[in-house]
Amino acid sequence: MTEATFPQCRIVTARLLNPETTECLLNKIVSVAGVRRMVLNGPRLPVSITYGPAKGLANPHVMRKTIHVGDQEVDLQVHVGTVVLELESRDVIPALKAAIEPVFTTFSFYIQEGRYMKTEPSLVDYCKYGPNADKSILGLADPNSKSRPIIIQGNK
Repeated sequence: MTEATFPQCRIVTARLLNPETTECLLNKIVSVAGVRRMVLNGPRLPVSITYGPAKGLANPHVMRKTIHVGDQEVDLQVHVGTVVLELESRDVIPALKAAIEPVFTTFSFYIQEGRYMKTEPSLVDYCKYGPNADKSILGLADPNSKSRPIIIQGNK
């Protein structure tokens, strides 16, 4: 059980982000102190076609690229539409908004506060990671994914 309740917010954009905008946005978010966890939401970009007559063939999608966030390379597996964040305190939200405003010059965005991530381990978390799972990855498990969440070290 998570002992402290951390505030959560999500960044909702007027359209899906291209890889360059996503890279710029994530680098701005990582530079803000006080962000604990982050989830990128959007339609999945599979490496190969998963159904239909072309099943198993390569899926040449222009939005599936490798981006640089902080000191790491990250393969985009989704076409990013929203970014869900868990923060250390509500005081981080004004600094976060000020940091990401320069990214959105041609279209709008807004930040919503609420509860968007699980704070307790679910059955999926237990099946995927076991009973002694790291508390920082709770609720980040995708039951269909073969990979673990990507951990990016930001400012502390």
